[in-house]
Amino acid sequence: MSMDSPAGGAQPLHLWRAHWQDEGDAAYLYRCIADAEPDQTRAQVYRELAAVEERHVARWAAVLREAGVRLPPHRPSLRARIMILIGRLFGWRLLAGLLLAEEGRETKGYLRAARLYAPEAARAAAELAKESAEHAERLGALLGASGEPWHRIESGGFLRNAVYGFNDGLTANFGLVMGVLGADVPHHIVLVSGVAGLIADALSMGSSGFLAAKSEQEVQVHEIAVEREELRLMPDLEEAELALLYRSRGLGAEAAERVAREVMRNPERALAEKTQLELGITPRAMSPLREGWITGLATAVGAFIPVVPFLALQGRAAVATSFVISMLSHFGVGAARSIFTGRGAFRSGLDMFIVGLGIAVIGYFVGEWISRVL
Repeated sequence: MSMDSPAGGAQPLHLWRAHWQDEGDAAYLYRCIADAEPDQTRAQVYRELAAVEERHVARWAAVLREAGVRLPPHRPSLRARIMILIGRLFGWRLLAGLLLAEEGRETKGYLRAARLYAPEAARAAAELAKESAEHAERLGALLGASGEPWHRIESGGFLRNAVYGFNDGLTANFGLVMGVLGADVPHHIVLVSGVAGLIADALSMGSSGFLAAKSEQEVQVHEIAVEREELRLMPDLEEAELALLYRSRGLGAEAAERVAREVMRNPERALAEKTQLELGITPRAMSPLREGWITGLATAVGAFIPVVPFLALQGRAAVATSFVISMLSHFGVGAARSIFTGRGAFRSGLDMFIVGLGIAVIGYFVGEWISRVL
């Protein structure tokens, strides 16, 4: 293979290597889920998915070898290890839901890559896009999702709220504590300010999470009510539309019409099908109140981290300990966010580490400046 792509640019070897790493991570994760799954039928499905991912690893290894790249034995990435820890702490079904989202991102990434890569890599990307889409459909069926389930990642809702709430509480209160320290106030003022910031952050984020989830729920209820009325007033048009939806998902014209006709005999089933296939609405696993509590509690935990050293230590020891554990926590929450963003865990962690450092410096000097002005 030429070292130049058809467009004349150098081959994106770093992207091909990222594909190789991601496919190996997926195989590792599927095998871990299979080992933990008590239902042997489901466990076998996960093992089959892992075997296909291992074939993907071999495919990208061949592409890279042809381009002159020597690969070491595959090792799970930091991001994959974090996901395994999440599975052990919160349940393997949650991890499978995160993998479902990953399969969707992978499918769309491969589809884009197939238009840009050199011929051999483009063929590999196109083939793997198809297999990744099939994986997503199969895994979605296993988890009770339907259609193209990666477009709505309900399984990650709990973890997403926890991670982002924790991140907000940690970042906001760390800046507050550093600002108060910059003002060179007594120890008890730092402690009171930190606790007050914790409570304010938790209440703010918790109420925001509740209101956002409630608003989304109200929009969904309205959309479902409109769809129900359309089914009542114009069933013939809705049946034709349902048949088109089935055809867009691979059914032949006659089969799609037959299935649509059968579904329309049961109004509630027809409503459920139209709601999921046309509107992309699936039943929410969490209530707005629960989402608000999770977000608020996670925010409080994050906000507590910069404050806790001041409960047990005094002076420079408290300041140094607060700074160190807050910076380490910034790196950790950044790495955890990579589960949703698809970026590397180390790079995401480093980004948040730098953000935390910037917040500490700015907060401290702003506090110092205000104390001088006043």
